[in-house]
Amino acid sequence: MRDFHRPGRSTVHAERGLCATSHPLAALAAIESLKQGGNAVDAAIAGAVLLGICEPQMTGIGGDCFALVSTPSDGQVHALNGSGRAPAGLDPEALRAAGHTTMPVDSPAAVTIPGAIAGFAALSERFGRKGLAASLAPAIDYAEAGVPVAPRVGFDWALDADRLSGDARNFFLKDGRALQTGEVFRAPGQASVLRAIAQDGPEAFYRGAIAEDMVAGLRACGGSHTEADFAACRADWTIPVSGVYRDLEVVEHPPNGQGAVALLMLQMLAAQDVAALDPFGAERVHLEAEIARLAYDARDQLLADPDHMADPACLQDPALARELVGRMDLGGVPGLHSPAEATHRDTILITVVDQDRMAVSLIYSIFHGFGSGIASPRNGILFHNRGAGFSLVPGHPNEAGPGKRPLHTIIPGMARRKGKVILPFGVMGGQFQPTGHCRLISNMVDFGMDPQEAIDAPRAFALDGEMKLEAGYPESVRQALERYGHKVVRPDAGLGGAQAILIDPDTGRLTGASDPRKDGMALGY
Repeated sequence: MRDFHRPGRSTVHAERGLCATSHPLAALAAIESLKQGGNAVDAAIAGAVLLGICEPQMTGIGGDCFALVSTPSDGQVHALNGSGRAPAGLDPEALRAAGHTTMPVDSPAAVTIPGAIAGFAALSERFGRKGLAASLAPAIDYAEAGVPVAPRVGFDWALDADRLSGDARNFFLKDGRALQTGEVFRAPGQASVLRAIAQDGPEAFYRGAIAEDMVAGLRACGGSHTEADFAACRADWTIPVSGVYRDLEVVEHPPNGQGAVALLMLQMLAAQDVAALDPFGAERVHLEAEIARLAYDARDQLLADPDHMADPACLQDPALARELVGRMDLGGVPGLHSPAEATHRDTILITVVDQDRMAVSLIYSIFHGFGSGIASPRNGILFHNRGAGFSLVPGHPNEAGPGKRPLHTIIPGMARRKGKVILPFGVMGGQFQPTGHCRLISNMVDFGMDPQEAIDAPRAFALDGEMKLEAGYPESVRQALERYGHKVVRPDAGLGGAQAILIDPDTGRLTGASDPRKDGMALGY
């Protein structure tokens, strides 16, 4: 139960519908969609697309998305892959010949075809009630009228502004500088693009004048992209992957996302007596760091576009989890190193549950802060750099190549108990995400925290020789981790950001929680 002597957030309770996301205007847009007769899919799209205007450093229509949708009529969870593929002209040999050993993150070579619009259209067509145009309306309005910059958005904008180049600086800077908290950001070019999509569907984005503008911007920077690459973009329905942690079934998106890594970590964590540990102690942090080290190493060797994996289910194999548990060494200094793609924290997650108890967990990203830093010259569509997730190791299953999808860090999540979805959720934060999923689930299952307590709880992450420890941990934990051998540092901002909605399996009542590390909120009616 929340301690009302301390500053913090209460859980949000509602009966007819609820949204949790990282900006208040997007949460409001989702609830208004529900109140106007839309369902959870309509509302999630409305909030997500608006987040591209509210948090342009995090996401936008030049990015990718993944979604999990649970249908109350049959209890099924459906997975939507809205991640784009590399252009036909991507040549890993040419990149290696130019001296690159990893994908250049600020180059058009790292720009795969933006898949989010295809993803939103597929979601709306299959499960939406009001149509894509209705879901795009709030973002069109705010893109034209403008959105005041929120505090966390302004903080990130200042950190990431230097990554913008060329035309992007005209669209996302004010007099050559980052927009500050309270200043109004407008994107009339994006409003025009969204209006065309609302009228003519996703074809308006992937063919014709808008696609020509995107191709022109990328080719001017040396990209190999063609209009044929954009015209070929599609989203795919896939089958979720799942695993059991204690009495809870956790459902994740399959590769090319890293949801299977979260399931692998939960298998390893289930072999430990986590509940006997101090939930905010150094021993738990140290244990999770060792589990992450081994699981992420397996990811970096195995995970790729499933069409290029020898066995797309290999990370879920219980034998692999047992093997890795047997290799755990808590006497060392665990931690992981950034793989070929650099670290990032720039993603949004929106989760919505409607009156019929359809649930959506949707994650939407441009990867690094302001993505590739490249924007289309006429409409200001900012391109992600998801191709940075490729490897340049010859023969690696995730080696960059034409038509391939790269390894993605973003992962929507859901949890079921006795066959019923009770928790659509997600934890943003790049490499941190599988660790974040495990920490959130363990907080609730092993320590009985409610969703807001589980999200508010302090976080830690061992990466690149440093143990990143949030300020919420006491000094005694820092000292204990240093005795383990960790180099402890405080990150410049909180680790990741989470959103969750708990559905009471008996009453159907909704309990929402939103991360205070972001500007957002849970909102219901």
